[in-house]
Amino acid sequence: MQLLTDRIASPIGDLIAVSDGENLRALDFDDYETRMQTLLERHYGDVQLTPAINPGGIRDVLIRYLDGDFDVISEVRVATNGTPFQQCVWGKLREVPSGGTWSYGELARAIGKPKASRAVGLANGSNPIAIVVPCHRVIGANGSLTGYGGGMARKQWLLAHERALLL
Repeated sequence: MQLLTDRIASPIGDLIAVSDGENLRALDFDDYETRMQTLLERHYGDVQLTPAINPGGIRDVLIRYLDGDFDVISEVRVATNGTPFQQCVWGKLREVPSGGTWSYGELARAIGKPKASRAVGLANGSNPIAIVVPCHRVIGANGSLTGYGGGMARKQWLLAHERALLL
């Protein structure tokens, strides 16, 4: 599979966007590039990554998001491979409003599986598209910040940036 990559500077580290030209396939921080490549190969097999500038307009969207237009990420078309359950969780994550958070239990209830909060947590942790599929907006039932694939400092920054967390 031929995919396009762009590197976008951000206050919390460079981002690597992977697109098929129309849909965002992956978005991660450059210090997690190896993990991202492993996931791409697991989901798509043999992948050729070609550098490009702004494939599918993702650079423009991320710059607007970083400048404070939080709802712009809802405009991004995404396509991911994953289990039907993961797809369901990742789709529902896109409904968590900017400036807000949901607990794993709330996310489980939102997909109609109220007893599946642990499975929701695992699916959340396997999300291949940071920020746009906003897994950083999921927190513990008691309001505590829980793990984030990009690191807790980035999760705190993203939530503070969206004004969902006051530092």
